[in-house]
Amino acid sequence: MKRLLLFLALVLPVSMQAAKVAEPQIVPAPQKLEMSKGTLKLKGININCDPAMDAQSLKAVRIFADRLTLVSGKTSSVAAPVGLERTVSTGKLKGLYFIKDASIAPEGYNISIGKRAGVVRASDFNGFLYALQTIRQMLPLSIYGDTPDLKACWKVPCCQIADAPRFGYRGVMLDCCRHFFSLDEVKKVLDVMAIFKLNRLHWHLSDDQGWRIEIDKYPRLTEVGAFRNGTMVGGDWNSNDGIRYGGYYTKDQIRDIVAYAAARGITIVPEIDLPGHMQAALAAYPELGCKDSKPQPYEVWMRWGISKQVLNVGNEKTMQFLEDVLSEVADLFPSEYIHIGGDECPRDEWEKDPDCQAKVKELGLVDKDGVSATARLQNYVTSRMQKHLESKGKKIIGWDEILEGDLGKGATVMSWRGTSGGIKASSMGYDVIMSPTTYCYIDYVQSPDLRKEPFSITHQWTKGDVAEGAITLERIYGYDPLAEIPAEARKHILGVQCNLWTEYIATTEHLEYMLFPRVLALSEIQWSDPSVKDLDRFKKTLAEHELPLLDKLGVNYRKLDK
Repeated sequence: MKRLLLFLALVLPVSMQAAKVAEPQIVPAPQKLEMSKGTLKLKGININCDPAMDAQSLKAVRIFADRLTLVSGKTSSVAAPVGLERTVSTGKLKGLYFIKDASIAPEGYNISIGKRAGVVRASDFNGFLYALQTIRQMLPLSIYGDTPDLKACWKVPCCQIADAPRFGYRGVMLDCCRHFFSLDEVKKVLDVMAIFKLNRLHWHLSDDQGWRIEIDKYPRLTEVGAFRNGTMVGGDWNSNDGIRYGGYYTKDQIRDIVAYAAARGITIVPEIDLPGHMQAALAAYPELGCKDSKPQPYEVWMRWGISKQVLNVGNEKTMQFLEDVLSEVADLFPSEYIHIGGDECPRDEWEKDPDCQAKVKELGLVDKDGVSATARLQNYVTSRMQKHLESKGKKIIGWDEILEGDLGKGATVMSWRGTSGGIKASSMGYDVIMSPTTYCYIDYVQSPDLRKEPFSITHQWTKGDVAEGAITLERIYGYDPLAEIPAEARKHILGVQCNLWTEYIATTEHLEYMLFPRVLALSEIQWSDPSVKDLDRFKKTLAEHELPLLDKLGVNYRKLDK
C-alpha cells in the first residue's frame, strides 16, 4: 500500500500537468480566454460566411483562406450559404463559421473552437479582421509566409475567446518630415500594426524640415518645401552635410496608402502642423510670413529643434492658405479627424508684426488668466480651422498647447507634455488621446545605457552615459492611460498613442528598431484590460512567438535585454 501511495504521489502531479492545456501566445492578450482539450484541424477546412457580412469582411476571410490553402497545401473553400445562422444554432457543425452578430461590441469578436468546428462572431469589419489575426497567431508562423509548409501542424487549440478593445483609438504617430520614408516602408509599418490590432496611423506630413503632401492649389509646397539643402550631422547644431534631401507623397500615392490601411482596419489621421512648424511652407510662399521676419529669404530648415519662423496669421491671405490646404487634405483622407498640430508655436514675430497686432486689436484680445493677448491669437487660428473643418464634416485634434486660452467644444486634445494636459482636458469635458513623453515617445532610447543605443534625441540632452528618461519596453508596458484621470472624466479618454519623431532616424532599419518591439507593448496598453496584463507572460510570448514572427516578416527590431 505504501508503494502504491508513493507511486501516485510521483505520477499524479506529472499527469495533471500533462492534462493542462497550454494557452496560445497572443498579443495583445485577449480579455477572456478559456482553454479546452483537443484541437481543430484547419488544413483543408470548409469556411462558411454569413451572407449578412459586408463585402470587406468577406474579402478578409477569403484572403485568409487563400493563404491557408497556399501554406498548408490543401484547399480551404469559402462559401456564403443562405440560412447559416439557423445551421449554427443546431450545433451540428463541421468547419469554420463566420457569423455577423450585432450584439458584439464594435471591433470585438468571439471565437469558439471545438474539435469539429469553430465559430467566429463579430458585428463589423474590424471585429472579423481581429478574429482572423487572433486565429493566425494560434497557427504556425508559416501562415505569414508565401511558400508551402507541408510539415507544419495546421491546427488551432480548442478554446473560447471573448475579446474587445479597451480603447477605441489605438495609434502610432510616424514623422515623415524630418526624414522621408517610402510608401513601401509605411505599408510595412501598417502591416505590423494590423497584426497587433492598432487602428490609427497619425501621419505627420508638414514641418520646418519638409513638406510631404501634394497640394494642387499650392504646387510650390512640394516643388520647394519638400527639399532641404542639407541636414545637421548627429548632435552638432552648427554642422551641415550639404546633401540635398527630401521627397513627398503625391495624391495618388496617398490614396493608395489610405486604401491599403483601410483594408487592414487602420484609419490614417493626417497632421498639418500650424501655425508654427511652418518654415518649409514659408520657403515656398514667403509672402505668408511676418513682415519683419529674419533671416530672409526663407529656406527649408536644415536643423532640428523649433524654428522661430511663424505664419503671419493677421494676414487674411495666410488664413485662406490654411483653409485651402486643409480643404484638400479633408477631401483626401476619409478620417473623421484632421490633426492641426498647434504645438511649440513661437510668438515673438507676432508681437512685432503690424498685421498680427492689428488682428489682436480687431478681435479684442486681452491678457487674461495668465495667457497674453498675442498668445490668444493662436486661439483664433485654432477656432477658425476647427469651424472650417467642421464644414467639411471633420473634427480637429491638436497637441495640448491648444488648451492655452480658449478652446471650442468638440476639439480633441492629444496630451504629450506629460499627463497633465490629458487630466485637464478630460476634466473640462474634452476628448483626449494620451501620448505623454514620459511613456510614449519612442524616439527616446530603449535602455538607460546610452552606449548600447544608436544616437538619438536622448543622447542630445544627456550628459554622460546614463539616461534617466529611457523609454524601456517595461516602462511602456507598465503605463495605464487612466491611472491619473478622475473617474468622472475617464469616458473622455479615447485612447493612447506612441510617437516616433525622426530627427535622428534616417533609415528604415533604424525606424523599425525604434518601433519594435515597443509597439507590441503599446498594443496591450491600448487593447487589453489591466487585469489580463502580465509582464512575464508578455516577454515570454515575445521571445517565443512575436519576435520570430517579426523575423518572418523581415522586420528589424531591438533584441530583448537578457
